[in-house]
Amino acid sequence: MARTTEPRVKRATHGARRLAARATNRLRMLPDFVVIGTKRGGSTALYEYLISHPEVRRGNVRKGSRYFDVHYDRGWNWFRSTFPLALTNGGAITGDASPYYMFHPLAPERLAAALPAARLLAALRDPVDRAWSHYQYERRRGNEHLSFEEAIEREPERLASEAERIKAGLDSPAWRHHSYLARGRYAEQLERLYQLFPPSQVLVCHSEALLADPDAELAKAWSFLGLAPHRTSQPHTFKVGGYSDDMPAGIRARLEEYFAPWNERLYQLPGIRFRFKPFKPAGAGSSAAPRGPAGYRAGA
Repeated sequence: MARTTEPRVKRATHGARRLAARATNRLRMLPDFVVIGTKRGGSTALYEYLISHPEVRRGNVRKGSRYFDVHYDRGWNWFRSTFPLALTNGGAITGDASPYYMFHPLAPERLAAALPAARLLAALRDPVDRAWSHYQYERRRGNEHLSFEEAIEREPERLASEAERIKAGLDSPAWRHHSYLARGRYAEQLERLYQLFPPSQVLVCHSEALLADPDAELAKAWSFLGLAPHRTSQPHTFKVGGYSDDMPAGIRARLEEYFAPWNERLYQLPGIRFRFKPFKPAGAGSSAAPRGPAGYRAGA
């Protein structure tokens, strides 16, 4: 009997906590910062580092509310209920996170309307490695049945009109699961963001630097958020994959060429003080020059 009733008790307890949280939503903190992306780019590790600071309070949901992208229909009161009570904050701050905010067609505008003073943080990973990690992730979860090369070739077709679907209030699994290249075009996402928030309100972190030397990269975040310096007690593990297959060399060369002009465009934006691995064009004697995915022009 105990085994059969235990899940019910847990659900009832969780439900009671959620009701209590909603009843007190006007007494709750609003996020001072928001981690906005990117998927498979270290955003979860960045968020976990931030909430490990003694002056930061964790919200009531483990990895962020996802309110401004997939849970927007739950309403503002639900969003407020996901944060700590202001009476118990002791002068601390709190934050929200989603790896989808930066790429979602409506999330930046929703953020700007609801939290115009929030400070935004993004963790950006080399877009070639990010695309491969994203593909492997979707394969493991059963959301992708094509080979990586086929998925890249068919991405324009798969994503056509999907942003418009989301703006019309419809869901788009393709936009979330099959955007291997589009999510790595960081420049166009930040350019849209800078139309809504001043660059001084956005901190772009280098994921590879966050992995290699967390304290050095996080020192920028503490300063950006007005927090005291803090050294991490234990590095967080990046969700790098758990897959053993390497990306085929020919596909990597194609993607490096494809992303090269996008990366150069990124480097021209305010606040970008890092560089990804440089693209090296194929030398003389190579059998074939790398080509971009069908339907795409490099940098277009």
